[in-house]
Amino acid sequence: MNEQVTSSPEETVQVPASVEVPPSAEVLLSAEVFDGEPGCIAQARALADRFLTRLTVECLARIGEHTRSDLMLAVSELVTNADRYSHGPYMLELEGNAERISVTVYDSSTAMPVLYAPDPSRLGGHGMEIVVALCDRLTAERVPVGKRIRAEFQLST
Repeated sequence: MNEQVTSSPEETVQVPASVEVPPSAEVLLSAEVFDGEPGCIAQARALADRFLTRLTVECLARIGEHTRSDLMLAVSELVTNADRYSHGPYMLELEGNAERISVTVYDSSTAMPVLYAPDPSRLGGHGMEIVVALCDRLTAERVPVGKRIRAEFQLST
């Protein structure tokens, strides 16, 4: 990805405690910081797997095996890039409800990711190409700690 894409933050809506929120509107959040030690990518995938299971149970999200595989691959690629190219800890944040899921990785590098043209003969450099093909929207922006990359997935209803 060669340019920065930003969006305005969503407005927060306060819901009175007496109002019952349907499971489909409930938003789940899970996050963990990784230090780059061996096994971090597997730990990130395990966190994502637990999150997706919670999402299906608590929010009644319909996540088919194909969608689950796409999300897990996106987590792997984004965390691998953070592990490989940043100098310091990185954070994986998962957020979702019955309609959508976002996979966000924060890392300490301010270098924006590069999206190369597809080239099956090129060795390496396919991670962002894969993520773009899997998700519905990808954004990357610089933040005070480095950068944030977010892959968004719309779920079938």
